[in-house]
Amino acid sequence: MSPPADAPRVGVASDADATGDVLLEVKDLVTHFTVGGGLFGGRAGIVRAVDGVSFTIRRGETLGLVGESGCGKTTTGRSILQLERPTSGRVIFEGRDLTTLDQTALRSVRRRMQVIFQDPYASLNPRMTVGQILAEPLAVHGLIAGATARRARVRDLLTRVGLLPQHADRYPHQMSGGQRQRVGIARALAVEPSLIVCDEPVSALDVSIQAQIINLLEDLQAELGLTYLFIAHDLAVVRHISDRVAVMYLGKIVEIADRREVYENPLHPYTSALLAAVPIPDPVLEERRERTVLSGEVPSPLNPPSGCVFHPRCPIAIDRCRGEIPPLREITPGHWAACLLA
Repeated sequence: MSPPADAPRVGVASDADATGDVLLEVKDLVTHFTVGGGLFGGRAGIVRAVDGVSFTIRRGETLGLVGESGCGKTTTGRSILQLERPTSGRVIFEGRDLTTLDQTALRSVRRRMQVIFQDPYASLNPRMTVGQILAEPLAVHGLIAGATARRARVRDLLTRVGLLPQHADRYPHQMSGGQRQRVGIARALAVEPSLIVCDEPVSALDVSIQAQIINLLEDLQAELGLTYLFIAHDLAVVRHISDRVAVMYLGKIVEIADRREVYENPLHPYTSALLAAVPIPDPVLEERRERTVLSGEVPSPLNPPSGCVFHPRCPIAIDRCRGEIPPLREITPGHWAACLLA
């Protein structure tokens, strides 16, 4: 017997299969870490950094992944790139399950997947010039033969990200934070990827520089047809650049939808609380708006709560929330939430 037409669906949180070409599909991704034990025989524990995450990203789309520090956003990105090997689950990129590939096979795939790191001060080799940093991936992947051709490609990359060709002769410490992040973007572009994981790429920069980097990323996406997984905790930045937004809490995605739906009609109480914490420039509206203040602290991923992981802090939790894990289900077309009361 088929379900009624208005019944919510449960499954992978996206309708991408029906509306566009899926580039990346993450299915039930789990990444746990064992801590403790070791030399002195302490009690070992398991950190549930990512605990059953599913989503898809279409070609040319930007999916924003937001949440508090420690919720598992960066580990999700690293697990997709196979920088951290997942405990279980599948990461299907361009039709290949990356979790089944060995390091040799992954090397060719990684050319199509790149990352922009959070800290432009730590992500560049201080002993290499900018030109050497950008030429290295070209040589490693055998994309351009000959030093002269590589130098020409380096100049083109620098120009594309808003830097001057003469910056190729500088070392990272001779550049500003914004310039270093542009070098990081150029390095990611060097191997012509289709997916770029942006791991909080503007959080270490001044606000004025943040806007410039966001605009650059948008221009590059329009020009080159790039796809982004944009990881951030700043909801204002995510709203500006993302097509869809996924909200993460304690290793799980609790809501995912089109960015306008998430910001104008949040269905999960955690999403509502995050939005309530974003300041409004208008002091009159700021004073009038309703606030959602969460009690307590974020639980430890070493010992997550039973049932809904958000229930200890949720202002609308009921007894059922303490014992039942809410599935991520489609409440309205394209809008998914993991809440029993949604």
